[in-house]
Amino acid sequence: MTGPIPTSLASRTSLRRLRPALGLAIGLAVLSPFAAAAQGLPQGNPSDLGFAPDRLRRIEAVIQSYVDQERTPGVVAIVARNGKVAWSGSYGLADRETGRPMTADALFRIASQTKAVTSVAAMILVEEGRLRLGDRVSRFMPSFDSVRVAVTTDSGRVLVPATHAITVRDLLTQTAGLSYGTGRSIRDDYEAAGLGPAAGYGWYLADKAEPVCTTMDRLGRLPLAAQPEEAWIYGYATDVLGCVVERASGLPLDKFFQERIFTPLGMHHTWFFPPDAVAGRMTTVYAVTAEGTLVRAPDGPRGQGDYLAGPRQNFAGGAGLVSTAGDYLRFLEMLRNGGALEGARVLSPATVSLMTIDQVDSLYDDPGFGFGLGFQILEHPGLAGDYGNPGRFGWGGAYATNYWVDPTDGLVVVLMQQLLPGRGIDLAGRFRTMVYAALTQPTRTQGR
Repeated sequence: MTGPIPTSLASRTSLRRLRPALGLAIGLAVLSPFAAAAQGLPQGNPSDLGFAPDRLRRIEAVIQSYVDQERTPGVVAIVARNGKVAWSGSYGLADRETGRPMTADALFRIASQTKAVTSVAAMILVEEGRLRLGDRVSRFMPSFDSVRVAVTTDSGRVLVPATHAITVRDLLTQTAGLSYGTGRSIRDDYEAAGLGPAAGYGWYLADKAEPVCTTMDRLGRLPLAAQPEEAWIYGYATDVLGCVVERASGLPLDKFFQERIFTPLGMHHTWFFPPDAVAGRMTTVYAVTAEGTLVRAPDGPRGQGDYLAGPRQNFAGGAGLVSTAGDYLRFLEMLRNGGALEGARVLSPATVSLMTIDQVDSLYDDPGFGFGLGFQILEHPGLAGDYGNPGRFGWGGAYATNYWVDPTDGLVVVLMQQLLPGRGIDLAGRFRTMVYAALTQPTRTQGR
């Protein structure tokens, strides 16, 4: 089916019955060369990889139900084990208004999944001796030399000096005291600087007609939300880290990513700002309303973004990339495999191990989880009430994208959709449960 999707009720019903079969063909049969390339890794036999095919079919039905109930417009998902794809599928629509179907090579705004790439970039420089985890950020960004912290007292807000200098490690672990500037005590400062409330939901920088380091230098003069190393606070830390990578390497962040990560790993469909030639592959962003219905998200920072027609100048290391499910799968497989993929070594096994163990102890207060150098780490599945082995790591993005890697069972999993906001969407958690439920032969393979 390549033409517009019919809009009659009878046609929609017919398509809903057909799509699960199409998804199963993608996931369990021999793929065409195009589809095989789009899914990122070689196709494997699900049974040989330890999965029960009938249990994988449950995933097909659940994802399709989310599409049919209009809880999500469309999904691309991939499950790989020990370097081979066990299952993959594309469901629903990439654009509801035109009826464009979702395809394996669809481009997604991956928002905070960018953080993992920027973290890897920083650790490349650490391995080369051009950065140290203990380096002060002010070594590369003088505006962070005298940061202040906003403290609320009975008499109002006061600004106090930071008791610790922000380090590269603080940026990687989100313990730098940097939020997204939306808190009551600092929001006015951030808004006046074009950040926080002036930047969509706080994290959005693609509309800025300036380099990211110009934006981050301005951030260095704004008050922090907490003292460095005293709290885990999610915010602009990885955007600052991207600027540190630029200044330590002497390259713009997009060029560093391309030369040191994307090209070696064969990630040919990942950019900050995609070229015009692939604009037709961009998925449309939809919002879940308070009533639970899907509507097309607005243009601009709180919806479609400026990834195609904007200034194309601000390479935001915290939330700026556009990618495919297959490309991101290759990036994650490199990490699962101890820093290398198909002969291209990006990091050493020791560095990947350091990145994927807890670094912050009790500062990260999600029961059963810790936080490493760029990733959430599952430490105690029982306390977390979640599937997976200790050491499972992952994260997600603001547009409802999600990923995880479980080195013990050799799993790499990617789930892509485009919802902003995604109010109450619980597909990622249900999907993870069903992936583990389909894994009937655990191998306990380290894969490193």
